[in-house]
Amino acid sequence: MAILLPQQFFNLPASVGKSYYENLAGGINAAVTVNNNSGFPVNLVLYRVNAPVVSYVIPAFNSLTLAVHALLVAGLLSTAAGAVFGTIEVATSDF
Repeated sequence: MAILLPQQFFNLPASVGKSYYENLAGGINAAVTVNNNSGFPVNLVLYRVNAPVVSYVIPAFNSLTLAVHALLVAGLLSTAAGAVFGTIEVATSDF
């Protein structure tokens, strides 16, 4: 069964990070969508069970959707280039 969590808006000053999803009970399969509506890049940082931390750069005025196995934490990190804003949405699944 899939669960679509509410869309969250982010507005981060330069060089600031924030967690937007946490499942510390062993991880869950999920899809993460980030829409970067700002003029600066934002980093999507994913922590997974028994896997290295991965980071994806989402350029200005772009979006990214990823399917993630055993997701623990999904967060965003702005760069020193400037403040960022947009949306992040997580859909979890039992597949």
